Amino acid sequence: MTSPLIPFFRRFAFLLPVLLWLAAESCSADGGDGPAATPSGTAMPSGEIRKVQQAEVRVAQLVGGDAARRHYGEALASLLEHIRQETTLNVVPEPVILDSLEDDRLFQFPFVYANFADRPDWTLSEQEQTNLRHYLERGGFLFIDAGINAEFLRDNVEFGQHHSFAEWEACPELKNAFAAVFPGSSFQPLRRSHPLFRSLYQGLPDTSILPDTVRKYVEEEKWPDGTYSAVGLKVNGRLAVLVTPIIAMGWGRNVLGNWVTVIRFRVLEGTTGLSDYLRTAAYSGARFEVAREDGARDVIYCQKQALPAWVNEPDGRWRIFRYYGSREISDFAHVFYTRLGTNILVYALTH
Repeated sequence: MTSPLIPFFRRFAFLLPVLLWLAAESCSADGGDGPAATPSGTAMPSGEIRKVQQAEVRVAQLVGGDAARRHYGEALASLLEHIRQETTLNVVPEPVILDSLEDDRLFQFPFVYANFADRPDWTLSEQEQTNLRHYLERGGFLFIDAGINAEFLRDNVEFGQHHSFAEWEACPELKNAFAAVFPGSSFQPLRRSHPLFRSLYQGLPDTSILPDTVRKYVEEEKWPDGTYSAVGLKVNGRLAVLVTPIIAMGWGRNVLGNWVTVIRFRVLEGTTGLSDYLRTAAYSGARFEVAREDGARDVIYCQKQALPAWVNEPDGRWRIFRYYGSREISDFAHVFYTRLGTNILVYALTH
């Protein structure tokens, strides 16, 4: 006779490696704020990390199509390898691919990663809705990367793979999908004070490598204290679904250990008299609104498709977007995104 408790324990089996890791962390931690990152993207621990024998933790990746053609195919494996090397978490570097939330293997994994663009249609079947509801209610965590796309990026799903434009509002497709799973619940802005942003790494990487033209903006506006634009959905009072603009573009390394993408910075700049000039300036592209963390809205003006030119901010100020690129900027961005990805996974497995 089969015990009625067996299905129950199967549903919670994925938590065992996490609990073992937490025990290991409490035994091996030596205090401090976690490893500090170097410009090359390698975290340098303040002391030797003591590894202990523990169960493996496997992570799943949701890909609603040909897995070989998924966006940033090497990114998640690179991030997991970084986490494996720089923490005591015994994570398996290669994710397990799920082609649908109907796959019962979903319940074997404490963390599921999905790139929004890897699923052509976010309309969930009834079985997917049921599985996802049970998965999240029983402790699972779903991270949807590139699930925040400002309105001017929505004409083509590929735009959101290369522009990490800050907004605190999930894509309409995700809002509709999760409204069917959890009626009455909705995505809410994740405040910059949220502990997720400090679960392992705290603050920004060393900003001294950045050019003077961008350093202050990065420190005070773009990524203050190592934070990022995000929205979350709580289930039973726990953050269970996280949605952000694209992050994976900053994770991937090739077989030689080099970053596989080049990242530029978009920076807002202003000067005396600029507001008066831009208030009446002509623009050839579209005009869109973007939600801020506090619910206020910026008005974005584009000169080219998916390329913002200037903004009218809620306080009446007008500023222009300028784009900067250099090896130092790209390396800094990769380190930041890797630290952020690490914080997301560590938070998901410990809360």
